[in-house]
Amino acid sequence: MNNHDIDYKIYGEELQCVEIELDPQESVIAEPGSFMMMNDGIQMQTMFGDGSGQGGFLGKIFTAGKRMLTGESLFMTVFTNMGQGKKQVSFASPYAGKIIPLDLSEYGGKVICQKDSFLCAAKGVAIGIEFQKRLGTGFFGGEGFIMQRLEGDGMCFVHSGGHVIEKELQAGEILKIDTGCIVGFTQQVQYDIQFVGGIKNSLFGGEGLFFAQLRGPGKVWIQTLPISRLAGRILQYGTRQGKEEGSVLGGLGRLLDGDNS
Repeated sequence: MNNHDIDYKIYGEELQCVEIELDPQESVIAEPGSFMMMNDGIQMQTMFGDGSGQGGFLGKIFTAGKRMLTGESLFMTVFTNMGQGKKQVSFASPYAGKIIPLDLSEYGGKVICQKDSFLCAAKGVAIGIEFQKRLGTGFFGGEGFIMQRLEGDGMCFVHSGGHVIEKELQAGEILKIDTGCIVGFTQQVQYDIQFVGGIKNSLFGGEGLFFAQLRGPGKVWIQTLPISRLAGRILQYGTRQGKEEGSVLGGLGRLLDGDNS
């Protein structure tokens, strides 16, 4: 293996954390801000890039620049067991959902995922960018031209919103899905977007004009509650621009039911 071989355990149901067990001199890399706790004897160090060791100084700068394109920080944090015996370090998901463990060696050494889903990985895993080749996918596919590419032969962990459904697509099998509900898919899966069609669907359907089309073979991970959907709903109700729950009286209804803040 080129990547460090780490053991792990996931705790919780909907507000999860993952505990990584490190042997002496083993390391794990993580997104800044995902750290939860660690044993004494683990050293934390901030670095450019993803710690995969590809290239020299210019290579690290290039890797950091690619991470900026996916909306991530220029820096990664590496946690190394510098003590004696096994040590544990834990990372928490940033919002309610599931943490998905991925052994990249089982998926041909590469998984493509949405650009803000990476949580942590064994040192040596390369976190790059994946450009969507089709113009329509880039403009209308929700994830844009750029998605995240995880490469290596070790363990990595991505997080999702809500519950996670795994689908194994057969060769030629097509799955149509809301673009925001995609967590990731294996490299054999073909990703494209498709117009919903129909004037009524487009104007009044409330589901957007486009959905993703995934064609097998390969594995797909789907989330039930994208963080963008949750944030939009909170903003909608927070600004009082949403539908009144069970009332046709609007503002008068809020006064009658005591909700006059």
